Amino acid sequence: MTDETTHFGFREVPVAEKAKRVRAVFDSVAARYDLMNDLMSAGVHRLWKRAFVHEAAPRAGEAFLDLAGGTGDIAFALDDARARVRVCDINEAMLRQGRARAMLRKLDWVTGDAMALPFAPATFDAATIAFGLRNVTDPDAALREIRRVLKPGGRFLCLEFSHVALPLLDKLYDVYSFSVLPRLGAWVAGDADSYRYLAESIRRFPPQAELARRMTQAGFARVRWRNLSGGIVAIHSGWRT
Repeated sequence: MTDETTHFGFREVPVAEKAKRVRAVFDSVAARYDLMNDLMSAGVHRLWKRAFVHEAAPRAGEAFLDLAGGTGDIAFALDDARARVRVCDINEAMLRQGRARAMLRKLDWVTGDAMALPFAPATFDAATIAFGLRNVTDPDAALREIRRVLKPGGRFLCLEFSHVALPLLDKLYDVYSFSVLPRLGAWVAGDADSYRYLAESIRRFPPQAELARRMTQAGFARVRWRNLSGGIVAIHSGWRT
């Protein structure tokens, strides 16, 4: 029996419970996830994702792993570039939404845990994760697993909410996150608590320099990041040596 805890938003919970709680969040919001993304970012998430895929620079025939791929936005853009894409997400409800949207696209959808990926070592040319790493119970374990399944010379890119770098914007962002976002979640998705958790999880996620350090510690080389929208989100990248 262990008394080890981790954070779930601003609360401390037993390590063994976090994945179950996160799964419940995404089970709840899956059906309205894409609509909520458009509403809560005023559509800007599409620009962030476009920049992210451009940074990933997919080439025809490359094997991509899209982690926490959920409803498929990143996977579809990679597929449009004729990469071979496997979408891996721990949440089956999110994968169902993605499969329904995929229609005739030939994507491989896999239910799997980022901390114990169901793939052989050195399988992929590149791996992406967008707005998912902060929901993993042990992000460092996930980073090690991602490196394991990448081929030598493979690249990893992470798009994630980060720490705002512009004065005043951080205060406005806090007001929006903790006052407006839960109300929007209650109105559109019928679930204020899940969107309150999502806002809290962003504040608990490591700032840009700390995540870069942890990527380096996990074995990635040439680690760097680029802020978007004043640091509301950041694209981190690194290479598997």
